[in-house]
Amino acid sequence: MVILQVNYTYTGMSRAEWETRYTDDVATKFLSVDGLAWKIWLDAPTEPRVGGIYLFESMEKAQAYLDGPIVARLKSNPAIENLETRLFNVRDRMTAITNGPVPGLTRAAAAE
Repeated sequence: MVILQVNYTYTGMSRAEWETRYTDDVATKFLSVDGLAWKIWLDAPTEPRVGGIYLFESMEKAQAYLDGPIVARLKSNPAIENLETRLFNVRDRMTAITNGPVPGLTRAAAAE
């Protein structure tokens, strides 16, 4: 499993205006991203910084997402600055011990 971390700042609009972009339809589109198990949406409480933590089934699927149309739209959006993306392999055993929400990992497996 692979974690993708995406962070960026938005500019030229208020938080209230930015919030109007968060709709159920936007979230639902991520259900069809190939290889994506889940996404956690992030908002900084005191600055215009947002992002997400994504769990992909493989590095190839995560890289395909990074190379795909959603990230391309982020890169071309004039209201988005400081886009950062980072890929991480999940440490299965340690994540299972600490009850990380990764499909297929169980606490019992970590105790072996």
